Amino acid sequence: MKAGNAKNSVASVCVSNYNKWGTVFIFVKEGKIMQEKEKGGFSFINEQIKEKPLNKKRLIKKALFTVALAVLFGAVAALVFSLLQPEFSNWFYPEENPVVTIPRDDVTETEESGRNNTQESAEQKDTQDTKNDGQQGENEEAENGQQEAGEAGNSQQGQTGEPETEQTTEAATKSELQELELADFQKLQNKLYAVGKEANKSIVTVTGVKSDTDWFNNPYESKGQASGIIVAENGRELLVLTERKAVADAQEIYVTFINDISVKAEMKKYDGNTGIAVLSVKASELTESTKNAIAVAVLGNSLTVTQGTIAIAVGSPLGTNYSILTGNITSTTNSISTIDHNYSVFTTDIVGSSNGSGALVNVDGEIIGIVMQGYSSEGDENTLTAISISELKALIEMLSNGQDIPYIGLEVTTVTAAIEREYEIPKGAYIKDVYMDSPAMAAGLQSGDVITEIDGDEILTAENYENKLLSLKPEDTVEVKIERQGPDGYAEITCTVEVSVLP
Repeated sequence: MKAGNAKNSVASVCVSNYNKWGTVFIFVKEGKIMQEKEKGGFSFINEQIKEKPLNKKRLIKKALFTVALAVLFGAVAALVFSLLQPEFSNWFYPEENPVVTIPRDDVTETEESGRNNTQESAEQKDTQDTKNDGQQGENEEAENGQQEAGEAGNSQQGQTGEPETEQTTEAATKSELQELELADFQKLQNKLYAVGKEANKSIVTVTGVKSDTDWFNNPYESKGQASGIIVAENGRELLVLTERKAVADAQEIYVTFINDISVKAEMKKYDGNTGIAVLSVKASELTESTKNAIAVAVLGNSLTVTQGTIAIAVGSPLGTNYSILTGNITSTTNSISTIDHNYSVFTTDIVGSSNGSGALVNVDGEIIGIVMQGYSSEGDENTLTAISISELKALIEMLSNGQDIPYIGLEVTTVTAAIEREYEIPKGAYIKDVYMDSPAMAAGLQSGDVITEIDGDEILTAENYENKLLSLKPEDTVEVKIERQGPDGYAEITCTVEVSVLP
């Protein structure tokens, strides 16, 4: 064995053992390496190992880089979580959508009979037998009246004990009590305007903003305005009823409240038939001062409105926001026939603009009509015309809940008992017109048909037809039974109609 200079060695290496195949085992001790082969001698490799110096700047950079990555990861995670948190909440804890419910209105038997008498007076006269019966009744009433007058005269002649002076004094006292001064009339007018001011808390100004370009490609904005009515509040949003023409094709919609605060609104739903729309305003967009300044309108019972009822117009009947006008209902018997629905129209003696909008309220501050000048008859453009609110309640409720209005495409009227007797037409909903490209036309319904049944429900009036239609949903398929006149009289036919939505 050869040995090197052990004193100059920094490391010593020794061979511990080797196996029969000549495999070399190397063990390091104190830094010296020694290699043993199966044959031959030993050689020493001297090597000096130095520790690598610590680079503090590099370590600091790595630490800072790690911290930065951690902060970035946390920020991204927080951002993603905040964005997806509402979706996760809806997935795992779905919230029930609040439902708006608007009670329907009814009329008493007295009011119903009065309305029927008014409608019957506008219809054609019955047969000659009915006329004769009526004349006999009038003669009997005249005879009874003469008898009563005679008895009243006899009773007056018999009353001789009461002093005439006392009767004269009482009459004079009553006349003094009934006399009104101009100041009293002003007080009454002030009370009516106080009702209008309170009702204006439920009125808003709706503005639709459209962006377009002119012939020279210069951008410009146009605005449409109309009054709106706060009809409901479901806890998450405020629902405003207005005319769709003011916000049609608008890129942005704003609602201005009575305290001059404006907030953005979105289209909830609209009815392509009547032209009314419901807008949604997020409750979170409203300040406390605005919430305290506004009120949800009370929808009254317009079925009890009669000719001569005092009406107060609020909104913008003359084009000026939050105007108040007073007058009377001049007619309640007018009606309009639209697609699938008939509506009662109130005419008034209140002067209005052709572009006026707003609402009619009664002396209790309840909404009884929606001002829609588009339904004014010829010659009534300068006075306010309103649609009965009671007949719109079902429609408003559906729009407020985001539901589409079912559409078949018919114009119908009721076959009354008088018409049934005179013209021998089956009782039901008489089809006056079928609109082009409508589901009704596709199903084969024709003008002159009489609808008697829809999906097993009997249809006797146009109102029955309207109520049944509103209970359906778009894409529903219904069986409609009709009576169609032929050479041998009326025959029953069944048509299959698929309900749709009017765009």
